[in-house]
Amino acid sequence: MRAFLALPLPEPLIPPLLAVQEAVPVGRAVPEENLHVTLAFLGDVEDAELQELHLELEGRALPGCWLRVSGLESFGGRAPRLLAAEIAPDPGLAALQLRVQQACRAAGVALERRRFRPHVTLMRFGAGLRGEALARFDRAVAGQVALTTGAAAAAELRLVASTLTPEGALYETLAAYALPHPPGDAGAGEG
Repeated sequence: MRAFLALPLPEPLIPPLLAVQEAVPVGRAVPEENLHVTLAFLGDVEDAELQELHLELEGRALPGCWLRVSGLESFGGRAPRLLAAEIAPDPGLAALQLRVQQACRAAGVALERRRFRPHVTLMRFGAGLRGEALARFDRAVAGQVALTTGAAAAAELRLVASTLTPEGALYETLAAYALPHPPGDAGAGEG
């Protein structure tokens, strides 16, 4: 089963991201209910591994964290394949991502080695944008690049199954783990 661990977005962050999606006239928008911050992509894992991971996560004290949008970025170089909202660095988010990695290792789930770049995928562009589609994308995003939001606390971590279809990914929450309110106030997540 293809799976990942992610944070669903707090409600205050969603409207500005939907506005960006509406402003971009090319590509396929990620449905609102699928917007999230991936902490660990597990790939194809066996049910037994998922059960072990679930037990590991249930048995760990998970830190709370703040989520704050700090801009937009595209991935794919000269022919962007996706548009994402950057999530600002936060000590709680870094600690949570580390705990998630530790739980995966303890459960025997091998993770790809990659630097954690917290983001929310907003739009997908298939094989990449070129020509007039790229020009329309550049014009639409030019006024949105400096997008920022206030900080909002993440409420839970989710273990999610992902099924790929021609229309996009279908997500099913397999388990949810409540997160404590992070220390400080919402401004503590800025930085």
